[in-house]
Amino acid sequence: MLGGSRIFFVETRPYVEGDGVYLREPQMSDYKEWATLRGQSRSFLEPWEPRWAKDELSRETYRRRIRYYYRDARQDVGYAFFLFRSSDNALIGGLTLSNIRRGVSQSCSLGYWTGAPHARQGYMTKGVRAVIWFVFDVLRLHRLEAACLPENKASAALLVRTGFQYEGLARRYLKINGVWQDHWLFALINDDPLP
Repeated sequence: MLGGSRIFFVETRPYVEGDGVYLREPQMSDYKEWATLRGQSRSFLEPWEPRWAKDELSRETYRRRIRYYYRDARQDVGYAFFLFRSSDNALIGGLTLSNIRRGVSQSCSLGYWTGAPHARQGYMTKGVRAVIWFVFDVLRLHRLEAACLPENKASAALLVRTGFQYEGLARRYLKINGVWQDHWLFALINDDPLP
């Protein structure tokens, strides 16, 4: 068990406990808190994310997102989690596991975001550690990949702090805030030593 993480299944949906945080699948009942946190964090998040749609924070867009998340989990191609602080159940941010590849690859990609009020307080480090445990011990994958913009020093430091190793530069890898941008690539293998 990595760092005291535990997994439960609540109505067949994963719930992962970490060190003072927990991860669970987003629900419609989270809409108001999610929209508020994302809205107040917009200028903080936009430089690191795909361009926001005009209706990014609408209830209908959120509903479509939830349906997409549930479909991916049923098909075992992706899992989305919201990150909550255990002490008061406050929404901190989110993590996604996408592009799950079985067969000879046994790998997936990690994405994450933190609301501005909670940044640089260690919550996402705890969330990533909990999701690492889920990836390797529950999904039984071999490799977890992540990427970040070279200028996003906080994200790169988070990945290194949680055991990821730098693997190289991918040119014009993802379209972030409307522009194809280079990304640093990181990965963690299931038997890598963890800090």
